[in-house]
Formats: sequence, structure tokens, C-alpha cells
Amino acid sequence: MESELEQKLIQNLEDFLLELGKGFTFIKKQQRITINNSHFFVDLVFYPHILKCFVLIDLKRGKIEHNDIGQMNMYLNYFKKEIDSGDDNEPIGIVLAAKQDKIMVEYATANTFCKQIPIIST
Repeated sequence: MESELEQKLIQNLEDFLLELGKGFTFIKKQQRITINNSHFFVDLVFYPHILKCFVLIDLKRGKIEHNDIGQMNMYLNYFKKEIDSGDDNEPIGIVLAAKQDKIMVEYATANTFCKQIPIIST
């Protein structure tokens, strides 16, 4: 499950942050956001001070689905409107998935804010 992967990343957070580069701050795991009385959880949230933006990471153990991209788009729009301080740059979303379907990702991200979401498969 995604929580196992998340826990392994958290256990190795120092090494993971060093891999990401200089100036990354870990904000929270399972960051709860509430929209119209519904709760959603962003797996990992970082803030790289050099980029001056939030980086949201969603972990998927299996194949990425189109709804995963829509979910990340919702998270990005929420952070842009509700969390950003006003002088932050656009938030960045990363979906880490075990498998991807490049054609589905292309269609799911066309003409959306999600064009900036890297889909990384292992």
C-alpha cells in the first residue's frame, strides 16, 4: 500500500531530502485538506526555499489512473488558492507510480494545470 512506501520515505527522510537538493523543507505527511466538508490527504508536502513553492507528492504503488491526475490537479489548485502566501510560485505536483500509461497520461493532462505534473514510474 502507499502508506508502506510513505513510511519508508519518512524513515529515510534525511537521505531523501539530500537527494532532492539544497533547501528542501519537509512540511507534512498526510496533509489534510478539506473541501466542502470532504477530507483529502496529500501524501507528502515539501517546500524548497530556492524554488519558493510547495511540492506535493502523491504515491501510487500500482498503475497510475486518470483520476489520480485529477486528484493532483485538485490538490494543486487548492494549495494555489488556499495555502500559498501570495508571493509563492505555482505549486508543483509529482505523482510517483509503479507503472504508467503514457498515452492515458497525455490525454489526462492535456489542457489542464496538470501539464506540469511529472509522472514518475519505478
